[in-house]
Amino acid sequence: MEIARNLWRRKLRTTLTVTGIVMGIFALTTMGAMAEHFNVLLNGGITYVGSTVQVGDAQGASIGNGYMALSTLAQLEKVKGVAAVSPMVSLLADPGSGAVVSVTLPDYVGNIDPNWNRYDPLKLSLSTGRWVTNSSRGEVDLGSSIAAQFHMQMGDTIALPVRPSGAQPGFVNQRFTVVGILNPTLTAPDSAAFVSLDDAQTLQGDELPTVLQGHVDPYQLITGAVVYGKPGVNLDSLADRINAEVSTVKATKPSTLISDIKSGEAVFTVITTATALLALVIGGLSVVNTMIMSVSERIREIGLKKAIGARTRHILGEFVAEAGLMGLIGGVIGYALGFAMTALLNASDSSGGLFLVTPRLTALAIGFAVALGAVAGLLPAIRAARMDPVRALRAQ
Repeated sequence: MEIARNLWRRKLRTTLTVTGIVMGIFALTTMGAMAEHFNVLLNGGITYVGSTVQVGDAQGASIGNGYMALSTLAQLEKVKGVAAVSPMVSLLADPGSGAVVSVTLPDYVGNIDPNWNRYDPLKLSLSTGRWVTNSSRGEVDLGSSIAAQFHMQMGDTIALPVRPSGAQPGFVNQRFTVVGILNPTLTAPDSAAFVSLDDAQTLQGDELPTVLQGHVDPYQLITGAVVYGKPGVNLDSLADRINAEVSTVKATKPSTLISDIKSGEAVFTVITTATALLALVIGGLSVVNTMIMSVSERIREIGLKKAIGARTRHILGEFVAEAGLMGLIGGVIGYALGFAMTALLNASDSSGGLFLVTPRLTALAIGFAVALGAVAGLLPAIRAARMDPVRALRAQ
């Protein structure tokens, strides 16, 4: 109670100090929430690519232009160590959204993986409806983000790909009925529209380059393949075997993809660290300044306490607790404002939001604020605790 009274007696100074901490923790919370969202997104990618081998066209070796022959799957299935191979067709669902730097993935249309029921590393599930099957036609399962973005519900119809403003005269899309909406995964499937392989190939045929249209059968083309290894098989070695035995494709080692993903994660870690340092400078200096002034004003009080028996640890504990309390107050307010801001921005973002406030971030923000206050107040507290009581009582 005495600590709280000491702060209350110096309301203006306490308010200014707490405001400095609030600013730092607010910045830490908002930037940290963006980093948490991005890292969860990347971790989902690591989980997926770390359990599969991604296979694409060897540039110019087969069809070219990023397309593979569907018949290539039979060759991949013969490679030693391969448990299953899934054809993949993927294209942009919203080509008019533009290529911008973002912490979200672009919306895309892809075919349902026929092997997900056995090997799905992301454990996808539906919040409502049913799964599209390979025999489905004109039906789609939407990820949670893309469903929210286009305000889609069960039974609604969506035209894919979405017609961009200023579309060319030859732009073609197809209409699909929503038969299922996925539970949020906080990673790539949230931005996906899943259709049958034939429907995906139909959309792919609509987008074939002019030089290929009329010369190739779009139902014999895919954009890539996902290879699942048998239990115990080293997937990097499997990728090497695929490249050696199937000359028309390029298999990428999972370790290479994981390394690329982690390099992106490091960027946001740096951003969060820089924000924490900003909070340290802003909040720490304000606490140090306040505590030094507090010690200077209370020299006689400190001397009196020591004269009647207060030990060094009691004085030290009192001033550190006072600084820590300011850190706690500033941390809670700064975190609350940051949480409110991220919630507001997420609610206004049709794609599902850019921020993710996690328990880890909550503990980090408030814990950092308390530690910041306590550490910043430690030096003035040591000065107060070491005062000679006689000198302190004589001070004016």
